[in-house]
Amino acid sequence: MKDKIKTAEMLWRTAQKHYTAAVVLAAGNSTRMGGINKQLEPLCDIPVLAHTLMAYQKCILIREIIVVTRPQDFEAVYALRNQYGIKKMTHIVAGGASRQESASRGMAKLSDKVRYVAIADGARCLTTPEQIAKVCLRAYRFQAASAGHLISDTVKRTTSGGMTKETVDRKNLWQAQTPQIFHHSLYIAALARAQSDNYQGTDDNALIEHLGYRVRMVECGRENIKITTADDLPLAEAILQYRSKS
Repeated sequence: MKDKIKTAEMLWRTAQKHYTAAVVLAAGNSTRMGGINKQLEPLCDIPVLAHTLMAYQKCILIREIIVVTRPQDFEAVYALRNQYGIKKMTHIVAGGASRQESASRGMAKLSDKVRYVAIADGARCLTTPEQIAKVCLRAYRFQAASAGHLISDTVKRTTSGGMTKETVDRKNLWQAQTPQIFHHSLYIAALARAQSDNYQGTDDNALIEHLGYRVRMVECGRENIKITTADDLPLAEAILQYRSKS
């Protein structure tokens, strides 16, 4: 018990020193879900987005939360904030035409206190508070850190017709996840450079790399999945049910 109290006190001191906000991106159109809003789909009777927000709410190192979503979902997100006690949520912002524009709009609503920002997928609903804290601590040391998982499967590169060309060496290959956490000024500079160069990254790590910096990857396991298609929902539900019994 004393060790837990000591750890909590240490994390709280760290949280005060490295004031961190989360920008949760939930503005997609869920095209691969057949038009169903995946953010509001129930997962063990709780909406997908609520699971995500509760993880960031519970993480002691996250001090404020901005949600970027579609205007038609504002009312539903406000309801989630009230129903599930997301007290750290300070703003709900309309998303843009791209992930980068949505992130930029979320960044504009951060308080002046923010030193680090965690960019998160709203549909990555199995992320835990412990994983968020783990990535935060790496970001505080390296200025840029990302959740991820080392690839263990054999990786093939193919032709456009699906014929194998080569087997890719999987050593040091990662699947990128969120949160992706950066020093505030570094991420602002990365967004500005991307806009200036008309560069569209596949994730926020790519923006940092485009600026010429490296991102420290942090192992967060294969369970930190993102809900992309309807097939992901029963898998995520099974993982949550397993966790509840552990």
